[in-house]
Amino acid sequence: MTTVSPTPAPTPAPTTAHGAAVPHHGAAPHPGMQLREIVFGAARAAAVRAAARLGVADALGDTPADVRELAALVGTEPAPLRRLLRALSCYGIFAETPDGCFAHTDMSRLLREDDPHSLRHISLWCTEPWTWDVWPRLDDAVRTGRSVFQDVHGKGFFDYLHQDAHESAQVFNRAMTTSSVQSALDVAELLDLTGVSVVADIGGGQGHVLASLLEKHPTLRGTLMDLPGVVARADARLRDEGPLTGRARIVAGDCREAIPVQADLYIIKNILEWDDDSTRRTLRNVIRAARPGARVVVIENLVDDTPSMRFTTAMDLLLLLNVGGAKHTRESLVGRISDAGLVIDKIVPVNPYLHAFECVVPD
Repeated sequence: MTTVSPTPAPTPAPTTAHGAAVPHHGAAPHPGMQLREIVFGAARAAAVRAAARLGVADALGDTPADVRELAALVGTEPAPLRRLLRALSCYGIFAETPDGCFAHTDMSRLLREDDPHSLRHISLWCTEPWTWDVWPRLDDAVRTGRSVFQDVHGKGFFDYLHQDAHESAQVFNRAMTTSSVQSALDVAELLDLTGVSVVADIGGGQGHVLASLLEKHPTLRGTLMDLPGVVARADARLRDEGPLTGRARIVAGDCREAIPVQADLYIIKNILEWDDDSTRRTLRNVIRAARPGARVVVIENLVDDTPSMRFTTAMDLLLLLNVGGAKHTRESLVGRISDAGLVIDKIVPVNPYLHAFECVVPD
């Protein structure tokens, strides 16, 4: 039977560095004002990008700072920096104090490089120059149902990144690493590995989830499988003289073609968002590789999960634009998993923006 855990509560309102709540200015705006704010959303994203690139959050300490002091630290003119911070503070990113200084909020701290939950690289990735090129073509993508990236840049998304946009490719790698490291701990905390001796992380990137599981469970062994160029940069804990090398195996390969890995538990995280054919082939390859009774955990963002919908639906549209992919609804992912032949046991939240579909390979 499929069970669904309760939806996690929304995150609390932002606060300043001293714990004071960022004030909410008045009642909900008039619909016309709301729409005006939405259509100027590019300005909000650009402001976040500018603050991240300038390193404003890193320059601001635990106490409020005068804008002239901040400007000197980040190499800007004071007046336009004040305008930038004023715009961001409207949305709870930084807070202006009564004497005209600026202080951190919960959100602005996430732009710091040293914050354990930093979203600095994610913020840069989602506002890279190529994004501004493809967003205006969203109507074309909706008409055709396919990526517009080839039309705009003359080549596929990943070819463009690695051949023409090396700096953007580096931002992408850092963003994906940051996201993977942060979610890996949540996955390791969630999974019950009772009776599991061997785990396989399929399409597991650099292996942060696998490394977190091996660290938490000292008798566990595991395999990381991903494309050759990806596993070549695997987490240092899993390769060379890393502390987990003796319990880890690294396999280079394409899970859409074959999965030559035996395990008690297979993890498939954030790789079922391209075309349906790739999804079907990947899931069926897991079933071919696994013994009856083996567990399979599919972890994905969902576009119909209320607390994270503004985030995941935006990701869904960006996937349409750049690779022609799509995020799943609960129903669509249940359908793909069931059609492949897996039996879903339960669906549980990993964190506010990821859900785990825990499945079993039938007899």
